[in-house]
Amino acid sequence: MFIPLFALFISFRVDAQPIIADLVNPVEVSNDMRVENMAGKTILVFTPHPDDETFSMGGTLALLAKNGNRIHIIIYTNDNKGSLDLEMTSERLARIRKAEEEKACALLGIAKENIHWLGYEDGDLEYAEPRALRGTIARYIKLYRPDVVFSPDPGATWLQWHKTDHRMAANITNDAFIAAEWHLYYPEHLLVENLEPFNVREFYFYYSQQPNYEVNITSVFEEKMQAALAHVSQFEPSLSRYTPELDPRTAQGVNDRFFQLHLCNDGKCVERFRRVGK
Repeated sequence: MFIPLFALFISFRVDAQPIIADLVNPVEVSNDMRVENMAGKTILVFTPHPDDETFSMGGTLALLAKNGNRIHIIIYTNDNKGSLDLEMTSERLARIRKAEEEKACALLGIAKENIHWLGYEDGDLEYAEPRALRGTIARYIKLYRPDVVFSPDPGATWLQWHKTDHRMAANITNDAFIAAEWHLYYPEHLLVENLEPFNVREFYFYYSQQPNYEVNITSVFEEKMQAALAHVSQFEPSLSRYTPELDPRTAQGVNDRFFQLHLCNDGKCVERFRRVGK
């Protein structure tokens, strides 16, 4: 679930949900290992809602898609609560959010067949059964055997604050890395489906308060903005009274704010992650 346009201006506080935070101890990565240069790899992206990956790393996704990487998006919830429209129903909103996500992904170069919906109710992910959910995520990791995984940041040496759904998605995904590596966590994956254990070697955490890695998305910033604006229901006036058409003033305001959030100056726009490599 995204936040209304008026709240977008305070969303970059480091004690809230950061889209871009200051770099902390930047890591050195050789050119052939950089995200921008990856090609022919399998990329697995976990996102709490349809839009979180677009807003936080849409430019990086566009670059990965252009380079011929195989990208799979795993979406925890159907985002069926994020509307202020008193005439909106959860069932209708879930359909709207699904269509918006498919359009956004298409604009980034990701086919809808590569979007996987877990279908949890918006706002209720923390009340899901943790062991079963961890097993579901570990299974996806074993199934696709990704070269790289992207996920919300659970925090490094301390628990990072996240709003509801984001907390569970961040922690469960992180826990599933271990569960996917050791076959006795979920032995049925191997015994029933012949899914062998898999060790995730490289992962990037978005929404990080301590990012150490930066991706230059200048060349695809417009593609990211078009994808972000595809989530019409999450911006005013559609947030309060749904209409499938995006108000031009809203579009301009969102574009201007994203331009600021992505530190677009000196001809460069960036996205930032906390990179962990084994």
